[in-house]
Amino acid sequence: MTKQEFAALHTSAEPLVLFNIWDAGSAVAVANAGAKAIATGSLSLAGAQGFDDGEHLPWERLLETVRQIAGANDLPLSVDIETGYASDCETLAANGRALCDLGVIGCNLEDRLLTGGLRDVGEQSERIAALAETGLFINARTDVFLGPLMAGNDPNSADLVEQALERGAAYKRAGADGFFVPGLSDSGLIERLCAGTPLPVNVMRLPGMPTNAKLGALGVARISHGPGPWRDAMAALEASARAALSS
Repeated sequence: MTKQEFAALHTSAEPLVLFNIWDAGSAVAVANAGAKAIATGSLSLAGAQGFDDGEHLPWERLLETVRQIAGANDLPLSVDIETGYASDCETLAANGRALCDLGVIGCNLEDRLLTGGLRDVGEQSERIAALAETGLFINARTDVFLGPLMAGNDPNSADLVEQALERGAAYKRAGADGFFVPGLSDSGLIERLCAGTPLPVNVMRLPGMPTNAKLGALGVARISHGPGPWRDAMAALEASARAALSS
């Protein structure tokens, strides 16, 4: 599949649903369920190998896992690379080319700093531009909403939507192909954000959010599940193990 064909899957008429995976086995299971594309989740992929999220999983280990996933199915693959595993644009672009060499079609690149807070818009735009030159579909993630959510605060704020739209506009100019806004869950604010950006909007499914079709009606083009599938799978495994060990 070409980048253009992958981009065409991002439509509010029928949002692209990504049930995020963490290894080759989970990729096969999701593909067998009828998925149109495969996407990793950084927390899930790291956690499955005993690492914390936040680029604690070594880059070479990530690449090896991606190689296994790509070899296990023929669906287009998008990889979550967090902040890019790079402090400079040259290394970031090299990492993007390494993904391309494995047949990856797209990636998530987030604007948070691993030390906390958000990266300057101008600096993040430069990083997006460098990565876009590799030909990957760049799903530019902003943590405008996720940061407050992780801190226990309500991220559903009109002010935060305006901040996100400013970032989205800059990321679009830099070459981003999609706009990921994890943490935003209010239907009215999602609709407002979708109407305010030309980029296809990607939300992360959270409890209480409407159906895929209703999210599409709000303008959403891509729906991710983040670490939910891995957490659910691990909880089910633990419950089964407890039952087996106590019988």
